[in-house]
Amino acid sequence: MTDITIIGNGNMARGIATRALDGNLGVEILGQDAAKAQALAAELGAGVTSGTTAQAPKGKIVVLAVPFDAAKSVITAYGDALAGKILVDITNPVNFETFDSLVVEPGNSAAEELAKLAPEGANVVKAFNTTFAGTLVAGQSAGQPLDVFIAGDDSDAAAEVASFVAAGGMRPLVVGPLKRSRELEGFQFVLMTMQANPEFSDFNWDTGLLVTK
Repeated sequence: MTDITIIGNGNMARGIATRALDGNLGVEILGQDAAKAQALAAELGAGVTSGTTAQAPKGKIVVLAVPFDAAKSVITAYGDALAGKILVDITNPVNFETFDSLVVEPGNSAAEELAKLAPEGANVVKAFNTTFAGTLVAGQSAGQPLDVFIAGDDSDAAAEVASFVAAGGMRPLVVGPLKRSRELEGFQFVLMTMQANPEFSDFNWDTGLLVTK
């Protein structure tokens, strides 16, 4: 049984799939390149299925583990095949040419842009944009379970994503409606610049955001 479909076959797809498998969830990997999707599925282990984005996703939860522009293309191409699905947007809309800004306008977010493209009946939920691929594979950072911030307008969809996160051994934090994605994308952008800053030499894309009290 497929619980989670992951669109993409890169490092984030590997990390999120690893968490799903640790939670005993069925995983499907879909990508433009069938061979790469099959290779990732084989690496992840028995029971993981694969295919291309020419086929409709089987999972109720569909994780868009691709860059922002590619996520827009995926939603547009699938159209009504995504109706009734929970679309998890993990993107950070960073201008990777300058690495100095986001490509969305102030007062907007990648998640909200994707929601405008989604068919009626699909629910976009922001999650995993504040976690790095290596920490997802490990399931922790510095010995601490990962906090996964979640934002969505549909409370049932957000709750289903939270259940997925918890099953994978992480702590889900539902922070509000989809417009909270603006802040999630903003502070993750700051964190990304810190990873790339040589002044923070002990940061190597393996840090994690943790809320403590």
